[in-house]
Amino acid sequence: MWRRRPGLRAVGNLRQLSTAVRRRITDEGDWSYASEWWGTESDGRVVLRSTSDKGNGVVSVAAFPASKPSKLHWAETERWLEKRYQEIDESHDYNEKFRVVGYEWRCLRFNDDTRQSTVKVLAAFRQSEPACFALMQQPHCLAVPYLKSMLSVGLASIACCDYNLKKVANGKETMRVLCIGHGGGSLPLFLASKLQGAMVDIVEIDPVVISASVQAMGFPAYSVMNPSGERAVSKPDIMDEVMWKGIHERLFLYESDAEDFTLKTNNVYDMIFIDAYDGEDIFPCKLWDTDSPFMKALSSRLHPNHGTVVVNLHSDCEVLNPDGSLPSILGQVLPMGKYVSQVCQAYKNVVVGSRNSGLGFTVSVPWICNMSMVVCRGFGINGGNIFRTKIIPNPLCALCGEHPETTEHCLLLCPWTSAVWFGSPLGYIPEKASITSSDAWLLAAYSNSGDLSHDNC
Repeated sequence: MWRRRPGLRAVGNLRQLSTAVRRRITDEGDWSYASEWWGTESDGRVVLRSTSDKGNGVVSVAAFPASKPSKLHWAETERWLEKRYQEIDESHDYNEKFRVVGYEWRCLRFNDDTRQSTVKVLAAFRQSEPACFALMQQPHCLAVPYLKSMLSVGLASIACCDYNLKKVANGKETMRVLCIGHGGGSLPLFLASKLQGAMVDIVEIDPVVISASVQAMGFPAYSVMNPSGERAVSKPDIMDEVMWKGIHERLFLYESDAEDFTLKTNNVYDMIFIDAYDGEDIFPCKLWDTDSPFMKALSSRLHPNHGTVVVNLHSDCEVLNPDGSLPSILGQVLPMGKYVSQVCQAYKNVVVGSRNSGLGFTVSVPWICNMSMVVCRGFGINGGNIFRTKIIPNPLCALCGEHPETTEHCLLLCPWTSAVWFGSPLGYIPEKASITSSDAWLLAAYSNSGDLSHDNC
């Protein structure tokens, strides 16, 4: 859930904040497309409307036309669907044809006002059954900036905790992920589609939201779980298999309270993503109160060496009064803002605590009044692969890995280069005590007529 920055009413105005020259946009979820789906329900077509009894008020989904991909690319998608159909079962009719109806934005709202999620869906059908068309959410399309922020800072952080994301992406290792708050399902669907080793549990308290994501927003129906822990659908239908085989088997969508689920599960998670605002735009206190059962259980549900938590919060850093208080006029606009610092400290205390290695930080999200908070274990100069991933340059010598990589060390004092000097015709043995700087050493060498013997230098 998010809010646009105060005073910025149009996407055109947002773009005026940047002086960079816009090149060809390849990201279908780029914020420049927000004008296509930001409008009111009257600007679109309401495809679902229901009342929630879980605090979300009226839950609705509105559809808006999407300009991308253009019709020129629909044939390519149809061929991909036909190829997938043949791969599912070789006994299928190879002459079966698929047709794309079009692409739409689907916007999930609470109480006809708060935009909870926005996704892009593909509508397609088989020619043999034209009356039965299916919706497929586009997992690569992240329409809202805070989702990209949560994913990028979260994955970058766990990669710095000596965790091999490359093997997870290739399916060689398994990564267990918990997503608290479902919405339209963009974040868990992105993880399952891009990381072949990701096993994603999703917890959503509101059955109306789950129904909306499956029926109107193209989320895989096979992912829905029943209270007993079994799949609600024993076998996916053929269209679900065509669209989601290899992905929906690794998605597990539970209707549950986050606190109850965390207390009952025995899973240990590598990553936990939390985006759990309700219909009143409030982040529940029990999800950040250090004395709550949820927060106490959270610590034991995280991997002890690299467990990483990412939380979506409404930002207050740009709107507070000089004394740190929230302006009265914004009291209803940013009800979460005044608690941000407390939330950050609470998660840092629970996740990192007294550990020697760990990190907590926040990142402001562009265009909208949100921030991504990350707290992770195992993040440290000596404990992670922060240098191997080249996120921060390694200050140690690349040859010996023991001393800072200064000019004097590289040219003279490193055991490897010292051996070269000694093995050369000069037979020179550099002495650390006599070498204060490379400049002083060179001057001494020249002043002694270029004789680099041990006695002169």
